[in-house]
Amino acid sequence: MKAASPFEPPCVVALATPLGTAALAVIRMTGSGSHEIFAQAATKNLIPRQATFCRIKDAQSRVLDEVVACYFAAPASFTGEDVVEISCHGGILVVRRVIERLMACGAQAAEPGEFSRRAFENGKLDLTQAEAIMDVIAAGSDLALRAAQNQLGGAISTQVQLSIDELLRLMAHVEAYIDFPEEDISPDTTLTLCDGLSSIGDALKGLLSTADEGRLLREGLRTAIVGAPNAGKSSLLNCLLGFDRAIVSELAGTTRDTIEERVNLGGLCLRLIDTAGLRESNDAIELAGMERSRRAGSEADLVLQVIDASAEPDDLELPEGGKSITLLNKCDLGIHASWQPILEAGEAIAFSCASGQGREGLETRIEQLFLQGHAELDSLAAINLRHRAALDLALDYLNAGIGCLQQGMSPEFCAMELRDCLEALGSISGKVDTEELLGAIFSQFCLGK
Repeated sequence: MKAASPFEPPCVVALATPLGTAALAVIRMTGSGSHEIFAQAATKNLIPRQATFCRIKDAQSRVLDEVVACYFAAPASFTGEDVVEISCHGGILVVRRVIERLMACGAQAAEPGEFSRRAFENGKLDLTQAEAIMDVIAAGSDLALRAAQNQLGGAISTQVQLSIDELLRLMAHVEAYIDFPEEDISPDTTLTLCDGLSSIGDALKGLLSTADEGRLLREGLRTAIVGAPNAGKSSLLNCLLGFDRAIVSELAGTTRDTIEERVNLGGLCLRLIDTAGLRESNDAIELAGMERSRRAGSEADLVLQVIDASAEPDDLELPEGGKSITLLNKCDLGIHASWQPILEAGEAIAFSCASGQGREGLETRIEQLFLQGHAELDSLAAINLRHRAALDLALDYLNAGIGCLQQGMSPEFCAMELRDCLEALGSISGKVDTEELLGAIFSQFCLGK
């Protein structure tokens, strides 16, 4: 086996598919010597980018498994290093034995996220693209998947780089005045520089405006199902999920605590929260459940107000404005005349948990509430919390630099603020990084990725 250079990271191996019994499993190995390590355990040599059928044998030449392997020679691989991907049978024991054999031949166990980290360190991905890998894996809706794929394709890093390039151009002008202290910055030049920096600020604010969208796409819409007892809240949960998750009973007060499940609806992932019915009660446990219901409603991104359409209105107030949808449930039993005005005004949706009537109308309404303004979904990019913190910091430094220019301060002060702004922007894509930052990000990745 070719000895790895002391400056090269060791060859590592890990299971890239979930652990468990399956038809197939994929084992990945990356690093200097991957090809040679595989050759020690296999019956055939691998040709780059050609799938090869062979057998993996143990130290006594006994067959461990029949596999199909593919070798990707550096630098034309995901990590930029030599990579071997092995498709073997998906039993827990056979996977363990194959990995143990490769480790006996010289590979080491990979850490979570090590493959993606090596891709980043070898210039195959920037940091936003590396983070997008986990967003793709965790996507709970079509829109979240599309946004993650856009980020993986460089949508965020491209926008940030445009701001960095423009900032560097303007910084060159400021630095020039530092090199020639006898030259004062004229009012016209100051105005031009401030306008340019303000344009960068507008671009950063545009990215910052996607932060809430990013949270909703990654975490899902926190959706509280509220209403009076027996209005059909639990039935709605079961109807949207497609299976019986919550107990449904004609007895009021059956639901005592909140129940949470996820469903893909209207192109978005909804975190449905079934809550206790709101009514007058002296039961301490039921009162505690209703308090949780009110809290869930106040903290929700979307409230689904469920009303028994066959009964006359009670004292329960309808939500006004905001992200809420009123469902007149049990419309298959007839709609009470009192509900007709809000139904005809489009302020409520006739719904039936029994027949599924109104589901399409609900999906359409969700799309109207949360997806309007996204006509160009192919360019959708939504930042995460780390990006938001870096952009906030960059914007603060940028505004401070503009303030220095407007107050006629020495150009050194402006240059110092702009350098800090550049560093904050660089941290988004990873051009400026620390070992602690990289460790925190990649430790959240799954093993084998």
